Amino acid sequence: MVKEQISVFDMFKIGIGPSSSHTLGPWRAAQRFVHSLVQRGKLEQTEAVKILLYGSLAKTGVGHGTDVAVLLGLSGDDPVTFNVDEVTPKVAQIKQRRRLMLGGTHEVPFSYAGDLFFLYTESLPFHPNAVTFQALLVDGTAISETYYSVGGGFVVQEGDDGHAHQDIDLPFPVQSANELLGWCIRTGLKISELVLENEQAWRSEEETKKGILRIFSALRDCIYRGCHTMGTLPGGLLVERRAYKLNKKLIGGKPYTDYESWVAAIRAGGDGFQYTLDWVSCFALAVNEENASFGRVVTAPTNGAAGVIPAVLHYFIVFHKGFDEDKIIRFIATASEIGSIFKKGATISAAMGGCQAEIGVSSAMAAGALTECLGGSQRQVLMAAEIAMEHHLGLTCDPIGGLVQIPCIERNTMGAIKAITAAQLALQSNPDKAKVSLDAVVKTMWETAQDMNAKYKETADGGLAVNIPLSLPEC
Repeated sequence: MVKEQISVFDMFKIGIGPSSSHTLGPWRAAQRFVHSLVQRGKLEQTEAVKILLYGSLAKTGVGHGTDVAVLLGLSGDDPVTFNVDEVTPKVAQIKQRRRLMLGGTHEVPFSYAGDLFFLYTESLPFHPNAVTFQALLVDGTAISETYYSVGGGFVVQEGDDGHAHQDIDLPFPVQSANELLGWCIRTGLKISELVLENEQAWRSEEETKKGILRIFSALRDCIYRGCHTMGTLPGGLLVERRAYKLNKKLIGGKPYTDYESWVAAIRAGGDGFQYTLDWVSCFALAVNEENASFGRVVTAPTNGAAGVIPAVLHYFIVFHKGFDEDKIIRFIATASEIGSIFKKGATISAAMGGCQAEIGVSSAMAAGALTECLGGSQRQVLMAAEIAMEHHLGLTCDPIGGLVQIPCIERNTMGAIKAITAAQLALQSNPDKAKVSLDAVVKTMWETAQDMNAKYKETADGGLAVNIPLSLPEC
């Protein structure tokens, strides 16, 4: 049996909101399809393209920006570098001109209404998030490829086994929390140190650390931007952005000019419980409001749950003076390892497991990372992750209007607070006396996911999505 190998940079990917599985994944799939046409020498012979969205990608596709993502991916744009301010204008231009520039070089006619199909009642067996691309060639033949967006921006082409980095021999291969703990006991390494050792199988330690700091820069910029942007979120729900007003209220007129002076101004307000709680919520709101607005975010491990880890990390930076590159690297490395255990043993896709697979996993990742950075042992790190997930089990995914806004944005604040609480509980506990292991809760989460009714798995067919009367097309 081939063991899945997951890097820090698989769990944390820079991209554009609002969804890693419905936006980033389909975007990457579209890019891969164009690359496949180029590799086959068929791009210039393509005279038309058809896009078929199945299952969850169809049901919440418009609200999650799947249609936008596949058009930009087919156009050759990259989510890491594409100007977020150009997302809406470019898609509008494609619709108006009824032309699509494949790979940015080969133009074909394209009708949004006639060439992009939302197959609401059809679902493919491998995964609910499926998309098929068809290229019709000038000689009358066609090329068709199907891709599955399996959560967190991971993409599997039909026929692949879905495992990344299979040909690399990691010094400390990990499939479960028990294996991770075993390696830590044998080597004496902290979880973050073990992660950095494994990453050297792909690149130098210096490159890994630089890459992690780039991830942090994206997280930092997203929070700062979200706290300083006002307005209403797109999509028709008319949700007002709250982070801007909350930041302004909490900062209390203290002057600042950039991120560093902003952090100093926040610290100057003290560390009272209510003040701290408000800031954690503000950090999480800021990220997910950016995510809902097609802003640049980091999958952590998904876009829908992108605010939890940045909020907890900034809680550590601001209120525990964790503004130190080494500590930030340790935090992100530890979080990635916890997340990879959930992906290997269960899922990080809400379309497969409900919101427990997104907010629950992100809360577990943040709890474990915070525990290590606050001086917890390896066992306490795993205990914190277990506590956080244990109290997210069964959480459904029921986005109102198919948008990643209600209840998604507030759920990130809840996940962040639960992560901090879980870390504190673990730090004040003896993990040897714990009754529930992280592996047990991963197994339970997966069993719960399999038992969960499909209408609670990112379909907008159940829960709040059908009990809030709104005149939106996807309600």
